[in-house]
Amino acid sequence: MLKKFTVKIWAYDHYASFDVEADDNAESIEKSILDKIGEKSIKWESTGMYGPLNRITYEEVVDDTRPIQTQKVLGVEVAVGV
Repeated sequence: MLKKFTVKIWAYDHYASFDVEADDNAESIEKSILDKIGEKSIKWESTGMYGPLNRITYEEVVDDTRPIQTQKVLGVEVAVGV
């Protein structure tokens, strides 16, 4: 079963964020990222920052329809895990 992941890339003064679908393992996610980059459909933006900031992050996208649970902590309402 394929899962949806949001990928964020910072490299060489540029940034991109996009979604891919892959199995929940590193090899499948890496292949999906390379396929997406190969499509040349990613919009790259300049970060305006120079230096050795080169990284790729990803996180699973969960389309949960349940309402967000909140709790008041020290007078501030925060989301809590269910």
